[in-house]
Amino acid sequence: MSSETETFYPEVHGKFWMGPIQTGLELQTFENFFEVLILIKQYKNELIIVNTGRLTSLATLFLLYGDMMEYVHSYYIMGGSFLYPGNVTPIAEANFYGDPGAVNIVMRYAKNLSIYPLNVTQSAIVTPEMVNYIHSKGKTKFLKPLLDYYYYQFYKKKVPGIQGSPVHDALTLIAINRDDIFTYHQSAVTVNVLDTVRGQSIGDFRSTFEPETFGNRPKHRIAMQMNYEQFFKEFMSVMTGDLF
Repeated sequence: MSSETETFYPEVHGKFWMGPIQTGLELQTFENFFEVLILIKQYKNELIIVNTGRLTSLATLFLLYGDMMEYVHSYYIMGGSFLYPGNVTPIAEANFYGDPGAVNIVMRYAKNLSIYPLNVTQSAIVTPEMVNYIHSKGKTKFLKPLLDYYYYQFYKKKVPGIQGSPVHDALTLIAINRDDIFTYHQSAVTVNVLDTVRGQSIGDFRSTFEPETFGNRPKHRIAMQMNYEQFFKEFMSVMTGDLF
């Protein structure tokens, strides 16, 4: 939406968005954007959209196919940083910073939308001990090299004192089935597009004034806290097959 050249972070995600894992595949340009329209029609009023990157494609759907988006059941968005520092600037989280105009479109038109911002996902820590235990169960060969890479090659250097790797995307997916581990605040949301404060996530957290609607935008659920013990049990149970 910003008409800017997209910025990628291979030092964080790796060449194939899989950390150090080399797929042996050649990067190819392909487009499957319109396939989501088939899914919306097929699963009318049932489809849940989880967005863990920039919101450009989702915003485009609202602009081009607004009527059809009424049939999406709900939206789970990973992004933003409310009352908490950012990760690409002092005030902005990467997904909202990458295309703030797209975020504003989604925040204006989406219904039944939940946001999982950095202030919650940053606490979804998977420690090396957790990784080693999961690896010992033999359920997956990929988790250990992935999270070892993220922890030792990135987070431990960039965030001194952090005890493991935050699994931002996984937490947003967990939220679909484990709504109970979060505490939410309801507010309309806007995102700053000005250069010096670009990507700043703004909601109304006051309790004594008429709520700000930012131009009559709907209220969305913003996750503000997470029960780490419940997250730990859910993550470890799913990844190992054991009951925690």
